Amino acid sequence: MANSAQARKRARQAENRRQRNASQRSMLRTYIKNVAKAVAAGDAEGAQAAYQKAVPVIDKSVGKGLIHKNKAARQKSRLGQHVRALQS
Repeated sequence: MANSAQARKRARQAENRRQRNASQRSMLRTYIKNVAKAVAAGDAEGAQAAYQKAVPVIDKSVGKGLIHKNKAARQKSRLGQHVRALQS
């Protein structure tokens, strides 16, 4: 257990960050799942719209340090491939 005031404050900050990160990560996964659901349903327009909403969320999560930039690039690339496959 944290004994010093500084350690107690760091523990509080870490808990707040953990909760905030969990919320942001959950939101990120939801946007990605929305694209996947639209692709699975064969809805080209819905998939395109969901993809356009998901890309900025993925980019912002990189800026906030939730995911690595390479993972974000990989996710965007794969989602985009699925969306483009529906349109052709």
